[in-house]
Amino acid sequence: MKTLISSALIGAAALGLSASFAIAQDVTLRCQHFLSPKASVPQFFIQPWADKVMADSNGRIKVEIYPAMQLGGKPPALYDQIRDGVIDCGWALPAYTPGRFPESEAFELPFMSSMSAEATSKAAWEYSEKYLMERMGDIHLIATHVHGPGVIHTKGKTVKVPGDLAGLKLRGPSRQANALLEQLGATPVGIPVPAFPEALSKGVVDGGVIPWEIVPPLKVHELADSHTQIGGDRALYNTFFVWGMNKAKYDSLPDDLKAVIDANSGLEVSGNAGAAMDKGDTTGEEVVMAKGNTVITMDDAAVAELRSIGKELTNAWIAEMQDAGLDGAAMVSDAQALVAKYSD
Repeated sequence: MKTLISSALIGAAALGLSASFAIAQDVTLRCQHFLSPKASVPQFFIQPWADKVMADSNGRIKVEIYPAMQLGGKPPALYDQIRDGVIDCGWALPAYTPGRFPESEAFELPFMSSMSAEATSKAAWEYSEKYLMERMGDIHLIATHVHGPGVIHTKGKTVKVPGDLAGLKLRGPSRQANALLEQLGATPVGIPVPAFPEALSKGVVDGGVIPWEIVPPLKVHELADSHTQIGGDRALYNTFFVWGMNKAKYDSLPDDLKAVIDANSGLEVSGNAGAAMDKGDTTGEEVVMAKGNTVITMDDAAVAELRSIGKELTNAWIAEMQDAGLDGAAMVSDAQALVAKYSD
């Protein structure tokens, strides 16, 4: 080995290159997510992030993106794939493993998020620095974010008021969203979002809740015929996302490449992920409008009813966290304050 290094240094010197260049490391990061590359986060966040990391490292870091779980596994396994080094980095939903990351649920509570995914994602990052770094300490956290306002999509049923949800089977993304749907009289069906179109087409569900941005990639607007938005300044529900890297892979990087990853992590990067969702929401809503489907926005009275139910569920979550030895009241208060800080 010494001989090889010496030979490399001699060769570099002969070419007029520095010794540090001669032994510079090149790194490939294999990153995976579960969506089509045409979806908002892959198109407007993950790929631009990869491109910037490669550019900032002068090509020494190569980032390979594998959409639609091309490296194997199911969406709920993504966090463990990152942790275990099956992949070097990835995009994961803590909600797909209920109860494992309870702190993240604060941002999934009813009416916690603002209507801006970018603003709420910045709040989610600052919150994560306080509440999730230990819980997620087995990976290297790069960004946390949320999507835009959730929309109710149904087939053969128009939802104008909360009571219209009674008796419907609806796809839900998280424990908290499912609790809300159940409280409204619906039957929640917890399935990863890629499985939603098939479930809708086969009648397994009557509809579901997803943001506008993911509607076109999943072609939900070709299956559902009615879409209900929630008015006001806060979103009905949300989902918490993680963009993370294998800890051992990050630790193995030389300091200058760690600095590249660090410069592409944190508050602004989390905001970028949220902004990708906002951008996709605009396009998604336009696609649905062009299709001619029914689009409804609930009136103030309906939203007030939902907010009352949401408050009850938030109080129940606080009590549940308290029973688990966590300060649910502080988490909710901090999350609310941070969303206001970046949104209002």
